[in-house]
Amino acid sequence: GRYHPHGDASVYDAMVRLAQDFSMRYPLVDGHGNFGSVDGDPAAAYRYTEARMSKIAMAMLTDIDKDTVDFMPNYDDHLQEPIMLPSRFPNLLVNGSTGIAVGMATNIPPHNLGEVVDAACCMIDNPDATLDELMEHLKGPDFPTGGIIMGRSGIRAAYATGRGKITLRAKAEVEEHKNRMRIVVTEIPYMVNKARLIESIAGLVKDKRIDGISDLRDESDRDGMRIVIELKRDANAQVVLNRLYTFSQLQETVGVIMLAIDGKQPKVMTLQEILRSYLDFQFQVITRRTRYELKKAKEREHILEGLKIALDYIDEVIKIIRASKDQPASKAALIERFGLSDAQAAAIVAMRLGQLSGLERAKIEDELAAILAKVADLEDILSHDNRIYAIVKEELIALKAKFGDERRT
Repeated sequence: GRYHPHGDASVYDAMVRLAQDFSMRYPLVDGHGNFGSVDGDPAAAYRYTEARMSKIAMAMLTDIDKDTVDFMPNYDDHLQEPIMLPSRFPNLLVNGSTGIAVGMATNIPPHNLGEVVDAACCMIDNPDATLDELMEHLKGPDFPTGGIIMGRSGIRAAYATGRGKITLRAKAEVEEHKNRMRIVVTEIPYMVNKARLIESIAGLVKDKRIDGISDLRDESDRDGMRIVIELKRDANAQVVLNRLYTFSQLQETVGVIMLAIDGKQPKVMTLQEILRSYLDFQFQVITRRTRYELKKAKEREHILEGLKIALDYIDEVIKIIRASKDQPASKAALIERFGLSDAQAAAIVAMRLGQLSGLERAKIEDELAAILAKVADLEDILSHDNRIYAIVKEELIALKAKFGDERRT
């Protein structure tokens, strides 16, 4: 790779996961072709698939060209790469993260974008918001495969300390069919392999650890998941279901370790710390973007003032340009005669004579007035922290409106 010396296999495996809607709450890669399934089927070899960034992934890169983040050389010093992305939504909480390093591991569950944005906005309005106030907005993890979280104490512990255990159950219903009861499972716990789950249930029946099941089949199709467990006539559906929760992966414990790199240091973080870190970072991003836009606006203002001078003496300017043998000579002559800067003279010389004589004073003056108003507004933003936080909040709410969806878990 150009940015990290990894083999193509590991890069492709990572990309495949980013495209799977059962692995990522909001996939960052839009994949075309076979990218694997919830049954654990592998993706097709990379010569058979195509991929591009998803729309929400573009929000990770918004304004990267406006000096919002620092760049550093890549591993062989040939290219510059960003130290981090501007990340206009809190991807660490929204998509979660899981990984093992030497002596440490992280497992941050995914969350609902709308709820995370609401919690972040709550923290902007009240920087000292308590965990209970944040949890009014952020109810708990939201897994791409749905499921049901049993109890809130595990969620609360994870948010309060950065570590906790969450019990996640499949969504199952008991229904009657031809005078018999059957259990229909429509959602399974996160990261559970469906094919293996069905095999393990069949194994439990075979080993007589669970009685009362007469048939088991997978009726999942493109409309959604459906595992049907047919029961014997005399079986108690609730007892069978409870035993399935106990012995199979229909109920899983998800260990939460909210370990992240904060200021180049690995740290187990609470929910408040993660949100605070993210908002502080966005404050920097908006500040740097505003400084960049201010610099560009001032450069344009400077050019427009030069064009205004050229308009006042348009005939003389055209005469000087015609009399000069080349561009550097006409630039030098304009600088000497009108006291223009190098940039202003270059802008005038770069225009064709037809463009110069056709310059409209009203247009230049209108643009100059608009630029001056913009400069004043940008300077005002930079001098008021509350305006910067208001922009962070406004842009987060716009993202929620564009990409927010219903909670699944």
